[in-house]
Amino acid sequence: MAAQNSAGIQTLLDAEREAQRIVQKARTYRTQKVKEARSEAQKEIEEYKKQKEAEFKRFEAEHSGSNAQAEQEADRQVQEQLLEIKRIGAEKMDKVVADLVKAVIDVNPKPHRNAKKVR
Repeated sequence: MAAQNSAGIQTLLDAEREAQRIVQKARTYRTQKVKEARSEAQKEIEEYKKQKEAEFKRFEAEHSGSNAQAEQEADRQVQEQLLEIKRIGAEKMDKVVADLVKAVIDVNPKPHRNAKKVR
């Protein structure tokens, strides 16, 4: 009976060792799969990042030309407006100077409208 108990205990110990090996193997397998999943996710992230950067470069290239065109158009309009202002200033300079001289020479003092009348 002692031999039978000893054999039963040995069988249990063997089963426990086998279970520990299986658990360790499962842990190793799980760790390996997690590492693989992380590396695969990192690759996908890098690929997605490259794709979005290429998309952005393409968008930037398409729209940078229109910015330059808009800038040139705005500069052209500003130059036209400056020429128009200078032209009008040259046309009306004599009248403006005459009006200023007249205002300085012909002084017409009046009391302010809020000033009280003194009698």
